[in-house]
Amino acid sequence: MNIVFMGTPDFAVPALKKLIENHDVKAVFTQPDRPKGRGKKLAFSAVKEVAVEHNIPVFQPIKIRTDIEAINELKKINPDFIIVVAFGQILPKEVLQIPKYGCINLHASLLPKYRGAAPIQWAVINGEKKSGNTTMLMDVGLDTGDMLLKSETIIDDSMTGGELHDILMEDGANLLIKTIEGMVHGEIKPEAQDDSLSCYASMLNKEIAKIKWNESANNINNLIRGLNPWPVAYTTYDDLTMKIYKAEPVMRSHNKISGEIIEVSKNGILVACGEGMLMVKLIQFPGGKALEVEEYIKGNTLEVGTILS
Repeated sequence: MNIVFMGTPDFAVPALKKLIENHDVKAVFTQPDRPKGRGKKLAFSAVKEVAVEHNIPVFQPIKIRTDIEAINELKKINPDFIIVVAFGQILPKEVLQIPKYGCINLHASLLPKYRGAAPIQWAVINGEKKSGNTTMLMDVGLDTGDMLLKSETIIDDSMTGGELHDILMEDGANLLIKTIEGMVHGEIKPEAQDDSLSCYASMLNKEIAKIKWNESANNINNLIRGLNPWPVAYTTYDDLTMKIYKAEPVMRSHNKISGEIIEVSKNGILVACGEGMLMVKLIQFPGGKALEVEEYIKGNTLEVGTILS
């Protein structure tokens, strides 16, 4: 198949590589180069790096919906499929109508749940027991198109957002290949989404990451897992930001104030929550590395009775 690929971050890379192995990728569309690192030098997206390695033409429209040149280029290529994986732009109707078999999007959730920008992290934050990938035929809405194929992944109690991301990233590449084959051979019947079952996975930010200690230990632990490795859940200890990468809920009752440090030991920092307690295991203070609490307390003191806020 002749394919145009649209994607930007690491999540899209295995899908692009798999398509290069199995089909003829005629062009790659990705977001414009962005400043990166301390020097703020312009850097290629992860997808652009792969395209350049394979000598595939790269296009980087600021807004594809208003870029006549980019749209005309797509019409010239006349692809069988446009494959979209975390591209970061919504395609206009004019683009959706170009490919012979349509535009197929890989979305990292079991649609119609978790439409939007951060489905992987919100599935973990909300304590879901399973997630997965869905391929769909794109329409002009945000993740609203007819569903094609799905694959499921179990979310265990210790899995982080980063770990789920890496599983779905590889799984999604295989699902795309199956979807293309199924579409070409007429073996897939598109299924409309039930909008009443949908929910929106909004973009992550640092406000979401601030821990509210009056919530249950389970909910706080899910937040910590979901926001690892970014933006990382945090609290304030003695006017210092303390990032928390790993913890475990301890479902025992207590008579302490929410956020109060009950105990500090090599097992971790035991903190009172609105319901139950949380054993904080892996922390980071400004200017330092992320350390297991057992390591951190060898050279530093954490006071019992301090209220985290």
